[in-house]
Amino acid sequence: MSLPTLARSRRGSELGLGMLAVVVTGGGYVVMSLADQPNLPADLWAFLGIVLGLFVLAHLAVRRLAPNADGTLLPLVAMLNGIGFVFIARLDRGQGRTQALWTAVGVTAFILTLLVVRRARTLERYRYTALFLGIALLLLPLVPGVGREINGSRLWVHLGPFQVQPGEVVKILMVLFFASYLVDKRELLTEGSVTLGRLRIPDPKHLGPLLLAWGVSIAIMVLQKDLGSSLLFFSVFAAMLYIATSRVSYLLLGLVMFVGGAVIAYMLFAHVQSRVGTWLDPWPVADRGGYQLVQGLFAFGNGGIAGTGLGLSNPRNIPLNTTDSIFAVIGEELGLIGTIGVISTFMLLVGSGFRVALQAERAFPKLFAAGLTTILGIQAFVIVGGVSRFIPLTGVTLPFISFGGSSLVANYVIIALLLRISDEETARELHPDPARSRRPVASST
Repeated sequence: MSLPTLARSRRGSELGLGMLAVVVTGGGYVVMSLADQPNLPADLWAFLGIVLGLFVLAHLAVRRLAPNADGTLLPLVAMLNGIGFVFIARLDRGQGRTQALWTAVGVTAFILTLLVVRRARTLERYRYTALFLGIALLLLPLVPGVGREINGSRLWVHLGPFQVQPGEVVKILMVLFFASYLVDKRELLTEGSVTLGRLRIPDPKHLGPLLLAWGVSIAIMVLQKDLGSSLLFFSVFAAMLYIATSRVSYLLLGLVMFVGGAVIAYMLFAHVQSRVGTWLDPWPVADRGGYQLVQGLFAFGNGGIAGTGLGLSNPRNIPLNTTDSIFAVIGEELGLIGTIGVISTFMLLVGSGFRVALQAERAFPKLFAAGLTTILGIQAFVIVGGVSRFIPLTGVTLPFISFGGSSLVANYVIIALLLRISDEETARELHPDPARSRRPVASST
């Protein structure tokens, strides 16, 4: 298939699937509104116009700036974003309007990312800038007078009338640094330079990134009281190290390090003990620290297989129902079927992201795409697992669904970067540069 033909096919599929997401979002908004009143909502056409306009704007940006990119990423994001908006508007009209505004900001950031980042490999040269900026942003919530503690976690920064979560940007910056670093040190980390019995292990100085990731994750757990972000950061770093080296020993070492640090934190800090104790047995503290988890479990039980129906339950008993516990609300109103649908959409999104990584032949785009995709996958796993009591409940947002501007904008930037990598690699695969193919021969003489 020629490059122009493939581009037309992918953009046509993207447009068709995106229209389906718009229809699902509009239908959900109508059903949700009819549950509260007998007439169609007065703002229905304005709402549909905004939803359609934002998607078409994003689609046209991809068609113009990344025509060869994967055709499924944007529609999947539109579906998740639409589902999230419907439930947020159903729970809180004010937050629904705010989320619509943040969606517009996210789409704007999506377009600007495609405009500014014309080649993904140019980001590789800014590895240390990304590292230092990421550490600074990560420490910013700890600064007195600037940081804010909300719901027991110190993750927020107060900037005038806005409250932002710098950690959402830090995720992207840290993945950029680690992808660039691992490209340079991949062979040393894979082969090893120190003999220990029958094993060859890397020189300790080359394990600096893993130790840094471990230290940062434990610091987040202790200082910011946020187990979810701690688990997210370390999981992403360990996964990237495994992808770069294909050594299972790094995964095992990372698991041992994280569990060891978590055990030490559990023994030293009361808030870690409280969180773990609530996870293991929430019922004795159902009227206190376990209230959120217990109400979420009741919501899942009430929803059953098919759910109570959109707008036909009382999820306002669930604390933080538009952020941390929005998946429990989905489980109550859409039931097991609805939650499987949402999880399947996330699996398709993550699968599409890893397909982009697999198609990339250059090391940096491959690792960068894999790391960005892992962010979305781990984040979804952490919040779904927490609400369903598979792992301790944490304050991580469900990507594109939970209420929150910082997370939404950062995730749109992630999708734009994945589309940029996909566009580059598809164009290179179907239309290779003859000069590039001759370059290794010239350099070897």
